[in-house]
Amino acid sequence: MAKPRTVYVCAECGGTSPKWQGKCPHCAAWNTLEETIEASGPAAAAHRYAPLASSSPVRSLADIEARETPRQPTGLDEFDRVLGGGLVAGAVVLIGGDPGIGKSTLLLQALATMSANSRVLYVTGEESAEQVALRARRLGLQTGSVNLLAEIRLEAIQAAVSEQQPAVAVIDSIQTLYSGELTAAPGSVSQVRECAAQLTRLAKQTGIAIVLIGHVTKDGALAGPRVLEHIVDTVLYFEGDTHSSFRLVRAFKNRFGAVNELGVFAMTDRGLRGVANPSALFLSQHEQQVSGSCVMATQEGTRPLLVEIQALVDSSHAPNPKRLTVGLEGNRLAMLLAVLHRHAGVSTYDQDVFVNAVGGVRITEPAADLPVLLAIMSSLRDRPLPRGLIAFGEVGLAGEIRPAPRGQERLREAAKLGFSIALIPKANAPRQPIEGLEIWAVDRLDAALDKLR
Repeated sequence: MAKPRTVYVCAECGGTSPKWQGKCPHCAAWNTLEETIEASGPAAAAHRYAPLASSSPVRSLADIEARETPRQPTGLDEFDRVLGGGLVAGAVVLIGGDPGIGKSTLLLQALATMSANSRVLYVTGEESAEQVALRARRLGLQTGSVNLLAEIRLEAIQAAVSEQQPAVAVIDSIQTLYSGELTAAPGSVSQVRECAAQLTRLAKQTGIAIVLIGHVTKDGALAGPRVLEHIVDTVLYFEGDTHSSFRLVRAFKNRFGAVNELGVFAMTDRGLRGVANPSALFLSQHEQQVSGSCVMATQEGTRPLLVEIQALVDSSHAPNPKRLTVGLEGNRLAMLLAVLHRHAGVSTYDQDVFVNAVGGVRITEPAADLPVLLAIMSSLRDRPLPRGLIAFGEVGLAGEIRPAPRGQERLREAAKLGFSIALIPKANAPRQPIEGLEIWAVDRLDAALDKLR
């Protein structure tokens, strides 16, 4: 057997280097090379890198029969929404989030529900079997049909999965596993990459859906090599404020469904519960109309959401006024203030501007431009916007109001929640009137502001 040798692996791209360097020679990322032990022996590599399936002849794409992939519901509607309708046989799902946010709780609840109709397996590498049992008892789950394995050695887990043949297996977590083929410590780049690849190979061969729980770094990204996200079929992020009971599950990659889907949960003493009307979370309840507040209709995947945008404009006592955002893009705020000055004649060069998206939600779509500017104008004039107003629309550098996708769904959601006025781009104006909703369609920023004079 060949003697193992030390190599340095990049945590971002997975590239290797024979010696440590400050910058990765493959992706140019700084301080990402980590020491690890290279796998040894051609015999080990022969079976580790065997193909996932037997080779097939070349065929025409038109001759291949396309079948709809069946899905297995998890019993949690919000989780199924993010997954695209449920778990697919042979799929590998990676879910990451901050420690203690509820990843293990969510998956234990899902397994307890699915165990009524399917064989399931929960593999714990971070907790003992007694700790998992105590959590299940505290949550009041019916876990009589949930099989549990406390193990961190990859080969033992593969043998147990092959023997049990569950429909769904949960690995908690991928950073605790190690393979006997490698001498590196659990959690190292090589161990994480190897264990994930072997489990993916097992899932594709047997049709077992495998869910991997992953740790995150202090920056909020999934720990381990970036190739880990490329190996799996679906990448989910569990988000939420530790001071709030609400949790968001967001899909960033999904080979079997839409990306950027959002699932909303509330943490209770009985575990996570889906929130049927998440728009209510992101709307403040004001007893009377206040200035600096505008409700926008945003779109998260296939779900329309109403989010309150708050702005505070105050006189600056510093040479450089502050421009701060929470839940929105900071650089875009500076651009919008320049457009406001150039095309509406409103200057804020001597004002501090603060913008916040209520409820801890993050909004990245440009349809938030118009609501942000309306909230800023409301705060600057100290005049509340009309009661029952919602808005959405992208603002261009030329002062035009560009349309937003899925405008009809946004308007229907606003009408369902009792809003009466919609200030929207002219291109999003509905062909048929929406009951109870008055439409103000504009194509220029100055025209939008004139509607509010």
